[in-house]
Amino acid sequence: MKRLAVLILTYNEEANIADCIRSAAFADETIVIDSDSTDRTREIAESLGARCVVHPMDEGFAAQRNFALTLTEADWVFYLDADERLAPEAGPELRRCMAEAPAAWEIRRLNVVFGQLMHHGVHRPDDSLRLYPRTAVHWKGRVHEQAEIQLPIRKMQAVMHHYTYNDWHSYFLTFNKYTSLAAQSLRERGRQTSNSAILLHPIAAFFKAYILKQGFRDGFLGFIMSSMAAFYTMVKYLKLKYMK
Repeated sequence: MKRLAVLILTYNEEANIADCIRSAAFADETIVIDSDSTDRTREIAESLGARCVVHPMDEGFAAQRNFALTLTEADWVFYLDADERLAPEAGPELRRCMAEAPAAWEIRRLNVVFGQLMHHGVHRPDDSLRLYPRTAVHWKGRVHEQAEIQLPIRKMQAVMHHYTYNDWHSYFLTFNKYTSLAAQSLRERGRQTSNSAILLHPIAAFFKAYILKQGFRDGFLGFIMSSMAAFYTMVKYLKLKYMK
């Protein structure tokens, strides 16, 4: 039987890691790649049978995911974030997918923001590519990393829940980290910006999130998260402008 490894990247995820690992209990092995957490993330993960490896994320998410591939000899890998939970039916379906001809598989992700299941806007349900034959995938990109594959892409029926944010303090910690990484990625690609771009890009981001993606249908939180998408865009380009 083909073996499956679930790979989880973490940093200070003691509040999430236990439920995440339990939702993937069907896997042949669970590997946590930890960016030197200062809380109990590794202790909790190891108590649940996961293998933990500390590896600083100095080169971005793609490099971290590529490093994770070197830690297992499983036939297939599934990438799971610490704030995600696989539905109970996911295990049997992943086994079925692995038994078919080689392909990369998407899973439907349902996003829960501050306790509210989102149906529209920037946090609407999305299909995330997560299941791969181990030797067929390579990652690129510092922030919004992408998998490089030469296989057909198929979609499974199972879902997972993504518990994105529970408090605004954590939200802004993540916000600051990701805008810095995004600005660095733009700079590495030779991108430049201007004062007008710093003002106009956020307007476009809000229109896309709130109108085109119908964020208004998620009520007040839909408006807030559309506004934050605009703010994220502004800060990203602002950091790019003043980056040394």
